[in-house]
Amino acid sequence: MIISYNWLSEYLPVKVDAEKLSKILTSIGLEVESMHLYESLKGGLKGLITGEVLTCEKHPDADKLKITTVNTGGAQPLQIVCGAANVAVGQKVIVATVGTTIYPATGDPVTIKKAKIRSVESEGMICAEDEIGVGTSHEGIMVLPADTAIGIPAASLYDAYEDSIFEIGLTPNRMDAMSHLGVAKDVCAYLSHHDKMDARVKLPFKNNFKPDTPTAPIEVTILNTSGCKRYAGISINNITVTDSPKWLQQKLNAIGVKSINNIVDITNFILHETGQPLHAFDADKITGKKIIVKNEKEGTLFKTLDDKERKLSANDLVICNEEEPMCIAGVYGGVHSGVTNNSKNIFLESAWFDPQTIRKTSLAQGLRTDAATRFEKGVDISNTVNVLKRAALLIKEIAGGEIAGELIDVYPNPVEQKAVALKYHYLKKLSGKNYHGDTVKNILTALGFEIIKEGMDEIWVNVPFSKPDITLQADIVEEIMRIDGLDNIEIPTAITLSPSADNGNNNMALKEKMANYLASIGFYEIFTNSITNSKYYNEETLQHSVKMINSLSADLDIMRPSMLQAGLEVTAYNINRKNNNLQLFEFGKTYHSQAIGQYKEQQHLSIFITGVVKEGGWQSKSIPADFFYLKAVCENIIKLTGKSNLSFETIDHPEFEYATTIKYNNHSIAIAGKIHQKTLSSFNIKEEVFYADIDWDQVVGKGSNTSIKYKEVAKFPTVQRDLALIVDKNITYNQVQTVVASAKINYLKGIKLFDVFESDKLGAGKKSMAINFNFSDDTKTLTDKEIDDVMNKLIKSFEKNIQAEIRK
Repeated sequence: MIISYNWLSEYLPVKVDAEKLSKILTSIGLEVESMHLYESLKGGLKGLITGEVLTCEKHPDADKLKITTVNTGGAQPLQIVCGAANVAVGQKVIVATVGTTIYPATGDPVTIKKAKIRSVESEGMICAEDEIGVGTSHEGIMVLPADTAIGIPAASLYDAYEDSIFEIGLTPNRMDAMSHLGVAKDVCAYLSHHDKMDARVKLPFKNNFKPDTPTAPIEVTILNTSGCKRYAGISINNITVTDSPKWLQQKLNAIGVKSINNIVDITNFILHETGQPLHAFDADKITGKKIIVKNEKEGTLFKTLDDKERKLSANDLVICNEEEPMCIAGVYGGVHSGVTNNSKNIFLESAWFDPQTIRKTSLAQGLRTDAATRFEKGVDISNTVNVLKRAALLIKEIAGGEIAGELIDVYPNPVEQKAVALKYHYLKKLSGKNYHGDTVKNILTALGFEIIKEGMDEIWVNVPFSKPDITLQADIVEEIMRIDGLDNIEIPTAITLSPSADNGNNNMALKEKMANYLASIGFYEIFTNSITNSKYYNEETLQHSVKMINSLSADLDIMRPSMLQAGLEVTAYNINRKNNNLQLFEFGKTYHSQAIGQYKEQQHLSIFITGVVKEGGWQSKSIPADFFYLKAVCENIIKLTGKSNLSFETIDHPEFEYATTIKYNNHSIAIAGKIHQKTLSSFNIKEEVFYADIDWDQVVGKGSNTSIKYKEVAKFPTVQRDLALIVDKNITYNQVQTVVASAKINYLKGIKLFDVFESDKLGAGKKSMAINFNFSDDTKTLTDKEIDDVMNKLIKSFEKNIQAEIRK
């Protein structure tokens, strides 16, 4: 929410310094996320002064440059080299002296320095309008009127406007603070409480509203009274649509709202002043002179102000004339009924629309307008008419015209104010502070609450319509506490707490352990959005995905069914910025729909590797990322959780060129492999990416009770033997391990593949696998005969099960 300091100050009874006001806003729960200076002319033209050109001669070494002397009111004229074709003796000009920073209409600021241009010294710059940001022309220097005084600040020639702009981080429930008047009410409540003064908002509403002609030309009917509980309107004839006055343009520009014309600008001004959206129709385009608030048929076509044809839903509330829709209620106007520069008669609308209806329509149509944002949070239904009168008088003042007929106010079922009771003992319990009854009443009254009944331990109040979120006494406590100041909450001398019991779940400890391990070997942890884009997934996956009903963006419409796509977005982001060597990991959840209303969350550890995993140097070559490095990382991670005896199985997967599933106790707990180039091309990634997805729920669930065993260090020496096997190329190391395990050799403590060799000399379709075996016995030293017997047993098993030959 953007708030202008100058604008806000107009409603306050006393002037409050901008810095102090910033602290007040944050103290009362309207956190000021940033405060910056707004200048209608960047830099405020500081350092620029007027001067008179005394002499102008051709530069001896440049055809297009001239050497001038300029009187700027100083002791001596300045010598300035100028490239403008129109510079001449006697002109009054704007001069940027040495040390002045100028802010061009486009480009970065420039600080003027004393310089030599083609061997001639230049002590400043004679300015064109685009060079100082007062225009866009660069046809030549600015020539001021002949009677302009010499040596005066250039800023005095322009109506420069400065303001301090607050960016407030509003919580979704604070619709009452989505306007300058709403913020002013809170500030006045703070001043009344803390400065012990009767600080009241200087309201802009006047009591001089009256029609200029007796008959209202437009008739209003509400057919959907739940979607529109109140609709007010007024006709204004014979207006002139033109540019807004300077003060109005300055106010809107300061908060980032572009000035369009006086009618549109007034509706925007009222929106940011009061929080009430308005809409202006060209009255001459209202067929039948009737306004009908209703729902149209499903699929009705309607062209909006952005010149796009949209299909209306039967749930969309629309404003119609006698024949057709003119506006999507509370969201966006129609292209055929809006105010143009040729409009002479208008009908101005101020209404209350159902927040849920507006939000659904806004999201379904993809129209996130300022008006929709206000309506979907709830506007003040009691202020509808006051705001309309204020706008009508402003239009009459600025655009001329006359108010045609009485104001129309259709309010079929007036809404009653909510009454809420507050117990004083509950206030003390929740706030931790003992408030005096008078303090409570003064704060609530200052905020617009109406005291309707008091008791010994309670107070009853009517909640103002501007605060629709307040329904419970806890909400009242919050209002009191924030005006008193959230930083004034008393800190108790003692804190009572119950120590938590360890439930034996070591999930967080394991995550911390894995994160530390991965960080120690060069990985970086990433955090990605659990909401992602459905375009990444095929129809089969989307059938079981969790879809967002009210997505904030068309690109974020489902809960992620896989960790892969979000990680590839991060990978692509880094690669596009020349950060090509990546080792990333993320702990996160995926989401799946099992049936209507039944959802499943799964925890994962995802790993992404691309580029090189070790930079080369003068002593060693760089090591590129590959599948085996990824597999080793996964294996180490799973072993760190207390699991061993893992098995590996090659599988086909649509996202991978090749992949392996990692199993523990015959249950798949991870998948690792090289991502398919077709998948990578969706993210414009040309490099190889290796990815592993570890099912963290399975890893924790299958190994949470694993115990650590200790044994004595071996007293007897270890014996190692190497064996080179010639096998078919499709034989995997996992198959070799299976053969070794089936031999059931007690002496064998470990095996390791240390070389793979392929050559036509080995035979067609053959390869050599060199394996190291490690033997030991805890009770004795093994003899050569015992080792030879074991090796012979292994050789026979290899020959039988995988048709291996022993390479001599």
